[in-house]
Amino acid sequence: MSENRVVIEKPQGNGLAVAGLVLGIIGVVLNIIPFLPYVLGIMAIIFGIVGLNQPVKQGMAKASLVLGIVTIGLKILFWLFVFGIGSA
Repeated sequence: MSENRVVIEKPQGNGLAVAGLVLGIIGVVLNIIPFLPYVLGIMAIIFGIVGLNQPVKQGMAKASLVLGIVTIGLKILFWLFVFGIGSA
């Protein structure tokens, strides 16, 4: 009798890209909190860059990179607006 073996390959994932995407989304949503978005944005950028080096799910890595940059940019614009209004 011959044995039939079935080999099932588990699809590869990019955990760093997913983590960066989650951190970027949280950073954008919680942008009103004073210092948390800086940390979340920087971590999203780092995870996005490292996730781009992996061959799978590079779209998520690019999205986390963009969201990290948007988070930092929104926070800088927020402080510019606050100090612009306060000094006027």
